[in-house]
Amino acid sequence: MTTGVPSPTYPARPRPRRSRLRTFLPLGLAAWLVLEIWLLTAVAGAAGGLTVFLLLVAGFVLGAVVIKRAGRRAFQNLNEALQRGTTPSQGGGNGLMMLGGLLLMIPGLFSDAIGLLLLLPPVQKALSAYGERKLRAATATATPGSLGDAFQQARIHRPDGKVVQGEVIRDEQ
Repeated sequence: MTTGVPSPTYPARPRPRRSRLRTFLPLGLAAWLVLEIWLLTAVAGAAGGLTVFLLLVAGFVLGAVVIKRAGRRAFQNLNEALQRGTTPSQGGGNGLMMLGGLLLMIPGLFSDAIGLLLLLPPVQKALSAYGERKLRAATATATPGSLGDAFQQARIHRPDGKVVQGEVIRDEQ
């Protein structure tokens, strides 16, 4: 029902810009899915459907074994570090192994190839070093509200560089 009163006009707000990630992530996922389907059909045409099925099952089983093994190793490192009273060492390798296992479990041949690459120690070392450099660069140029700023605020060091463990106790009167 109309009352004859014109609808109010509000000042137009500028729309926030979409980040590049939000723009290109759906396109990248679509391209990845198309590639996976194309590879599966190409291999099925060349080797047969049973071969593709067996490859997918073998990838799933191998991925489950890798994730279980990497998880046990990470838990064992954490327990040993807690018993010694130190921080766990080299958790990045276990995380990359778990990611490789997850990619093996996802149905598809391209994801299986990337998952197998992540299981190779030289690739793990290179990716860990790259990630560490990027994290150091992010913390070195920390602007307020950025990820690097959050890491800088979370780190409390003694003059000798060791992390101080403890809690703040205030006497409120």
